[in-house]
Amino acid sequence: MTSDKKLAAQRIIHSLKYVLSFILAGIFLYIAFRGVDFEHVIQTISEASIIWIIVLIISMIFSHYLRAVRWKIILNSVKKDTSIKNLFGALMVGYGVSCVVPRMGEISRAVVIGKWEKLSRSSMFGTVILERIIDVIFLGLAILISVLIWSEKLYASFPWLKSTMYITLLIIALVVAFVYMLVKFKERFYGLIIKVIGRFSPKFAHKAAYIFDMLTQGFASLKGAKNYFYTFALSVLIMMVYALNAYIGFLTLGMQNVHHVSYSMAWILMSISAIGVVIPTPGAIGSYEALTKAALVLLFGFGESVALAYAIITHVISYFLFIFSALFFYFILNKQHENLFKVMKTDIEEL
Repeated sequence: MTSDKKLAAQRIIHSLKYVLSFILAGIFLYIAFRGVDFEHVIQTISEASIIWIIVLIISMIFSHYLRAVRWKIILNSVKKDTSIKNLFGALMVGYGVSCVVPRMGEISRAVVIGKWEKLSRSSMFGTVILERIIDVIFLGLAILISVLIWSEKLYASFPWLKSTMYITLLIIALVVAFVYMLVKFKERFYGLIIKVIGRFSPKFAHKAAYIFDMLTQGFASLKGAKNYFYTFALSVLIMMVYALNAYIGFLTLGMQNVHHVSYSMAWILMSISAIGVVIPTPGAIGSYEALTKAALVLLFGFGESVALAYAIITHVISYFLFIFSALFFYFILNKQHENLFKVMKTDIEEL
């Protein structure tokens, strides 16, 4: 196959992924909006408190600032004087890109911070993946805590959650074991995996070698008991602030006047809606609305219109926050726009 044909095939595959992502979003949107009085939804949103919207935006920004701080701690062994401004800017650029193109967000923030801080893109990809692994672990813990708080009704309302919990815990265990083997026995483990893959496809073995090298650099960046402790503490704090964001969302629509609300309810809602964010739809569109609405209706007894209004307003606020922040930081901190886009395109094709 010629290079032109290979490039055309890659573009078709990427296009199919995006098409499937949008189809998935459409399915979830249909589920979320089915049978709901949309006029009542709009009316509920129009009555939202401007003051609480501002508080919610500030709280959201703070939660992402904490993520930038955690990223800085992960990068301490690579570069101690990494700029928080650059890390936060790259993070928001990544989120903004993810709102439009699902897979590009993580790649773009690794490329952006690598360029701004003069760091290896491979090691930055590795730290981004490490961050995502930490997020999955703490999401699993958040769901586990939710089950302990609301177990009977949670399993009754979401029967798939129990099997999802078992699968998630198994994946977490396998990922942790894989990371340990990769870092502890780098040369042996790396050589064995590449050798096995190379028997089936030398080309894929070359790509796997690049990915393993990237992962190793990223995982090896987190060193020292002190950094482990700070990373753990910040991860807990991030989840707590995410739950606070969910609670502020209740107050934004005055839902406390309709039904009793609490921080524990917000924690459970955050855990369930986070699953919707993980589903690969553009900017979590549809999947977030469907799961958030389901949790509010099935677990807490809110009306469908109010539940959907909550999902829409919180999602729209975060969506536009990501888009505007991404544009602001990109055009303020980055001067070579075309070069950066070329680098991101190259890295996507390599991965």
